[in-house]
Amino acid sequence: MPNQGAIVMVLAVAGLCSSFMFTLMVPIQSSLPELLDASREDTAWVVTATLLAAAIITPIAGRLGDMYGKRRIVLVLIALLVLGSVIAAASPGIIGVIVGRALQGAVTGVVPLGISIMRDVLHEDRVDSAIAFMSATLGVGGALGLPISAIITQTSDWHVLFWMSAGLGTVVFVLVLWIVPPSVLKTAGRFDYVGATGLAVGLTGVLLAISRGSEWGWMSAPTLLLGIGGVVVLLLWGAYELRITEPLLDLRVAARPAVLLTNLASVAMGFSLFASNVSYPQMLEIPTAAGGFGLSLLHASLVVMPSGLVMMVLSPFSGRLARTVGPQLLLVLGAAALIVAYGFSLLLATEVWHILVANLLIGVGIGFGYASMPMLIMRSVPPSETGASNGLNALFRSLGTSTAAALVGAVLASMSVVRDGVAVPTPAAFQTSFILGIGAAAVALLIAFFIPRRRDPHEAHPSLPH
Repeated sequence: MPNQGAIVMVLAVAGLCSSFMFTLMVPIQSSLPELLDASREDTAWVVTATLLAAAIITPIAGRLGDMYGKRRIVLVLIALLVLGSVIAAASPGIIGVIVGRALQGAVTGVVPLGISIMRDVLHEDRVDSAIAFMSATLGVGGALGLPISAIITQTSDWHVLFWMSAGLGTVVFVLVLWIVPPSVLKTAGRFDYVGATGLAVGLTGVLLAISRGSEWGWMSAPTLLLGIGGVVVLLLWGAYELRITEPLLDLRVAARPAVLLTNLASVAMGFSLFASNVSYPQMLEIPTAAGGFGLSLLHASLVVMPSGLVMMVLSPFSGRLARTVGPQLLLVLGAAALIVAYGFSLLLATEVWHILVANLLIGVGIGFGYASMPMLIMRSVPPSETGASNGLNALFRSLGTSTAAALVGAVLASMSVVRDGVAVPTPAAFQTSFILGIGAAAVALLIAFFIPRRRDPHEAHPSLPH
């Protein structure tokens, strides 16, 4: 078997590639209507398509990984990333870019699958640190990717972003094929196509209502129809999954207290993270004449970037701490750090270094919190369910980030004033965003205290030593 350190590094690079896809379009997002010769409502689908694909494919890919081999599905997802990147890069119009971005979103499933692979192939003593390292890539990829994307768009054609992601995906594909061993732990059975379809339809309705509600109107017919319809479909889907013998997701496993509470905490942590991603960059980029800091996108991204680096630096410490005191304390510390970060911003947000300090604290909070959640999940599910269970946990995080993007975005848009023809969020808008971030982190903190501490020997199986 290849060196275990090499396996961890390759999977971490795959995770960085995955998280980078979510900041890839940020530098040109506001310019998409002009670049693609389309309306702003149409170009919004460039972002929405990635979100939907990521949320739908991640739990399904987890189940496919459990059944057919996790490395095989990781390779499929990376191949979809490369295909989507080439389609978007070669497309002159909006349809190809939307299709390409949807295929890029599929690569999000690489992170939970990579974490499950680590449980399968690493020695028991290395699993927690490796998981913390892999979890850190969720923040590091986005933090490093934003300034890289900004530099590329400032110095060359925007299509280069997609050619770059295609090249990156190709390199990662080769590394995974070369270094990561084939999966030996597989779950027998048939794939639940009806369950996959029901989950996809239900999630599409709910996520469209959340992500587009502020644009369509929260009480508009499309928003209500999609939102309520999606919830109804998910309820019917849940009832169906409980009745069949080979479900897409074993909801009885998902209902175990440790798993259920961890997933609920994931929603809150995802919300708290993305509240910072929405609010801090806007604060930094508001022109000085309008009361802001007047930084360019590149300079603003450099202020935000250290939060991702903090996550990476903390990952080895997170693993050791989890082995010593358990991952529940990591979640508590992570949520507490987020509360301190947003509390600091409520008191001090008048200098660039104030925003830098707040983002460093955000990095501590997300670094600890995101490292703890897959550890808590895998201590509570059998090896045959790790892929699907981690995929479900990633889905809950996505629900949190999607809700934050919609709600915080709506707050900043509604609490704004027009200056020099540009709508600028007011200081009260940012303070409201910080309060929402504190509230979400407080919910995660409260839930963390109720997650069972002890591992149930009937529910969990130790990692396989090698």
